[in-house]
Amino acid sequence: MTAPRRPGPPVGGPPAVRMMAGPAPTEKLQDFKGSTLRLLRRLKPQRVLVGFVMLAGAVSVALSVIGPYLLGHATDVIFRGVIGQMFSPSETKADVVAGLRARGEGTQADLLSALDFTPGRGIDFDALARVLAWVAIVYVFAWLFGILQGRITATVVQRAVYHLRQEVEAKLSRLPLSYFDQQPRGEVLSRATNDTDNIAQTLQQTFAQLITSLLMIVGVLGAMFWISPLLALIALVTVPVSFFVTTAVGKRSQPNFVAQWATTGRLNGHIEEMFTGHSLVKVFGRQDEAAAVFQEHNDKLYASSFRAQFISGLIQPAMMFISNLNYVLVAVVGGLRVASGSLSLGEVQAFIQYSRQFSQPLTQVASMANLIQSGVASAERVFALLDAPEQSPEPGAVALPSVRGEIVFDDVSFRYVPDKPLISSLNLSVSPGQTVAIVGPTGAGKTTLVNLLMRFYDVDSGRILLDGVDIATMPREQLREEIGMVLQDTWLFGGTIAENIAYGADTFDMAAVQAAAEAAHVDAFCRTLPDGYETVIDEEGSNVSAGQKQLITIARAFLAEPSILILDEATSSVDTRTEVLIQRAMATLRENRTSFVIAHRLSTIRDADVILVMENGQIVEQGTHDSLIAARGAYARLYSAQFAQAVAEVD
Repeated sequence: MTAPRRPGPPVGGPPAVRMMAGPAPTEKLQDFKGSTLRLLRRLKPQRVLVGFVMLAGAVSVALSVIGPYLLGHATDVIFRGVIGQMFSPSETKADVVAGLRARGEGTQADLLSALDFTPGRGIDFDALARVLAWVAIVYVFAWLFGILQGRITATVVQRAVYHLRQEVEAKLSRLPLSYFDQQPRGEVLSRATNDTDNIAQTLQQTFAQLITSLLMIVGVLGAMFWISPLLALIALVTVPVSFFVTTAVGKRSQPNFVAQWATTGRLNGHIEEMFTGHSLVKVFGRQDEAAAVFQEHNDKLYASSFRAQFISGLIQPAMMFISNLNYVLVAVVGGLRVASGSLSLGEVQAFIQYSRQFSQPLTQVASMANLIQSGVASAERVFALLDAPEQSPEPGAVALPSVRGEIVFDDVSFRYVPDKPLISSLNLSVSPGQTVAIVGPTGAGKTTLVNLLMRFYDVDSGRILLDGVDIATMPREQLREEIGMVLQDTWLFGGTIAENIAYGADTFDMAAVQAAAEAAHVDAFCRTLPDGYETVIDEEGSNVSAGQKQLITIARAFLAEPSILILDEATSSVDTRTEVLIQRAMATLRENRTSFVIAHRLSTIRDADVILVMENGQIVEQGTHDSLIAARGAYARLYSAQFAQAVAEVD
């Protein structure tokens, strides 16, 4: 093994049970036209292949248009033979027509005068075979070019969606932490998975078909005008009617498709939350409540999906009705034109086929409206993610050649919500190698201080200096590479124990992994497992205990060898004996490193170089353990209330 596998979703992390959701997605399309054009522009890199799609479609359509015309010739061959057999070979065509007129049968005379037949001659089967052979060849090649078009279309669409997924993945890595704090995790996942899949399905099913349908409309219309301008004008009456029906239905179905995918995102968010925190839901007996919320989202999804599909589904039967009316008009007028001798029977037959071909793409384009609206609704949601504000840019960011670990908070102020100040005018100076413990009640700003140091959030005012350099001018990547973090919440990934320990390393070195594991006391329990370091942590992380998960994360920090170390209640999940061992290991890990230790268990930070007591975003006390106890202030009250008796018993 040369490098640690980069695992996928976290295992054993904090349950993402957020009962407050982010902003509700809009229930109507903001810009249907703009989103559609933006989606189509994503095909621009594949413009050469798109050109081949159009070319293959044009050839397939042209051949499909020629087919009915050739079949019309076959009909004429048969009709001429049938008519020819009805008269004596001794007569000529002129004699037959003249005789009909003499008997007062002018309509029949007009019909036969326009027909090229020979009295007494039956069906010319050789000519019929040649025509049918050409028809077969034409339709076979039309089919082959249709297959080619479908193959190229699949390549174009999948490449476009492949790059879209890449952009979404890259975008997620550039979004600030505040974006994920405001969005349910399932909603983000739905946009990255369900919506992109729906875009792929929409493009796959509509892109080539739309091109083919439009080309078919143009090609068939040209053939219809070639045969009979009058009948073509009659057929054209259906176009504005079809457009009106499609537009009217589309306007009613659009909001329902938007609601469908917005509700899908909320439903996925709820499912992700409930199953990630499944144990918590069962512990507090909230299964019925979770099921009720699921039922509520599911009912809304059913209602919006039903309305969207039902309303958009009205298009096709309406178009079929219009198509049938067009068929009747063409058949009646065409029959009269044949009777008058203006058209042959084969030409009318071909025209009727063309009228069907003309109606079919109109119906297809109209029926694609539901797919297109659904796809554009998903595209708008994905584009909203891609357009979300990113982390502030880093123009001219300069990396430090080396990091000593001197940190200064200079008049720092910060608030998560504009009208609710959290940290105001905070000043702090930490020397290289110092261990700084941060204590205080929940909500005092302890973790916020660390988030600002990591640049998960940027300060509102003031600055944070690392070795005299404002971290706002440093590349975030370099800043975070210099900081190792062990959180109270254990974040492990589906993979082996060795891979989890090596996650923060550039290369996989088993000897280094084992050394880190020994220092963090992972080696002891690892050797009791059947597969040792190759033990695969399952999806729920249930084959290792909570304390063992914590030890693995600590070993990961050992291996990373950061310049600055952050420990956020890192021993909260281990027993007292293991905690003592980890404290000794951490003392070694903290040597020559600047360390920040966030702790509620004050017995773990008695040896810190300086202890900061925070309340309401302010440092109200700072000093060593002994000096703060002697001062009998906030720290002394916390220590006395929480740990004095427990520490006495342990000592």
